[in-house]
Amino acid sequence: MLTIENFKSLENGDITKKQFLELIKSTSSSPKLEKILYNLEYENQLYKLQSELVNLQEWVSKNKKRVCIIFEGRDAAGKGGAIRRMTQHLNPRARRVVALAKPTEIEQGQWYFRRYIKEMPNPGELVFFDRSWYNRAVVEPVMGFCTQEQYKKFMIQVPEFEQMLHEDGIILIKFWFSVTKDEQLRRFKSRIASPLKKWKFSSVDEEGQNKWDLYTQYKDQMFAHTHTTSSPWIIIKTNNKKEARLESLRHVLSRFEYDGKGSSGVTLLPDPNIVQPYH
Repeated sequence: MLTIENFKSLENGDITKKQFLELIKSTSSSPKLEKILYNLEYENQLYKLQSELVNLQEWVSKNKKRVCIIFEGRDAAGKGGAIRRMTQHLNPRARRVVALAKPTEIEQGQWYFRRYIKEMPNPGELVFFDRSWYNRAVVEPVMGFCTQEQYKKFMIQVPEFEQMLHEDGIILIKFWFSVTKDEQLRRFKSRIASPLKKWKFSSVDEEGQNKWDLYTQYKDQMFAHTHTTSSPWIIIKTNNKKEARLESLRHVLSRFEYDGKGSSGVTLLPDPNIVQPYH
């Protein structure tokens, strides 16, 4: 059983946090305790991975690399939360988050990719896309926001567009955050019930549930036509948001050989049961 002396020992520095956690595990067990321990371990892992990401950013800046990471997935799949954890401690002068609103009337008359090209990373910069040009691959045709002709043209052009980015030296990482239908519905209900999150829920979200199978059909077509050797899709397959954040971070870090890699002592190899290249 834990005593007040145990907590005083931690506060005074007589024992480390790791030793304290081991003490908790050895003295008691309960569902609530397991959840607390899980959250503590999550925060510990996240801290170490974020410190690795800071090292990566310094390497990117020093070597003038251009890194573009796009986050796609169904509504409420956890894209925004993953982006926030990735960017939380990065130098804001050398990273950007791009979340474009719907095209203006002028943009609708331009080449579809033009407004995304303007957001590409500069030398030494990381850019995180919270949704991207792939709106036209899934959301727009499902919701009727584009014509079939526009959709077909996009599907032909996007592999060529990404090949040009690759040849120009841009490092492109494409994430798809997967979530089950039941879990998506649970998260929608949670949003509606929260006064701080209800703004996130829209009629488009509701239609996403109603048109789940059609959404799946277009998603599969997108993977089949746009998964290439130079620009592969990486699927984050889990209903656990915290797992998704940690494992997507590991994948990004595993892609580069930056200075000080692995110095935090955390494993940088993503779980293959969660992080899966499209087959």
